[in-house]
Amino acid sequence: MSEELLRLSKRMSELGLCSRREADEWIARGWVRVDGKVVSELGSKVYPSQRVTVERQAAAEQSKRVTILINKPMGYVSGQAEDGYTPAVALIKPENHWADDPSPEMFHPTQLRSLVPAGRLDIDSVGLLVLTQDGRVAKHLIGETTDVDKEYLVRVEYTRPGKLPDSDLKKLNHGLWMDGKPLLPAKVRWQNDDQLSFTLREGKKRQIRRMCDMVGLKVVGLKRVRIGKVKLGDLPVGQWRYLRADEQF
Repeated sequence: MSEELLRLSKRMSELGLCSRREADEWIARGWVRVDGKVVSELGSKVYPSQRVTVERQAAAEQSKRVTILINKPMGYVSGQAEDGYTPAVALIKPENHWADDPSPEMFHPTQLRSLVPAGRLDIDSVGLLVLTQDGRVAKHLIGETTDVDKEYLVRVEYTRPGKLPDSDLKKLNHGLWMDGKPLLPAKVRWQNDDQLSFTLREGKKRQIRRMCDMVGLKVVGLKRVRIGKVKLGDLPVGQWRYLRADEQF
């Protein structure tokens, strides 16, 4: 079978070297080599069998990029400012840096440059939100092939007579459809009389609230407490900390 040409930036992303945006930046700076030769033209294409390497400057710049964890309060949007609401990135300032952050990293305003949310958290939801300058982290958490699970604690009220039937709890775990497609299996279990724990491997818009609505549950509080292996822990509401070098999602 003959090989198909791929955009160099796409191939670099597939190889886990960086995000496509970073790839274009590095190509333009002459930091990328294909089979040992510098390729500096944007839009260049390569075969999958060709060897792609990056200069040390790219790796050095990437190592300076930070990933920040924030305990998002209610009323903040996770991405761009919208409808007069403040984006969560506005909370990333020295006075909100958690005093017990174990990371030795020091805050510098350049860390706000290209700092983007790796996943969303609704305006009326609280808890763990990841903001990163590192395209590899963003791809790992929200790329098409991600298998990083996320855990939420969800306070609910049952809007029908009696209590939620076991058959509907099973549906929350597996069997519901959304936007014309079956949802991936989830792990949903009662924590106490009015709180469920949801563990999901996908993140459709307002997914948990819509799932609950399908079985007669009204969500009255939603908090994300874990993304992969990283937990919210004791991080106070409205404060942030750095992802440590020894932490991985």
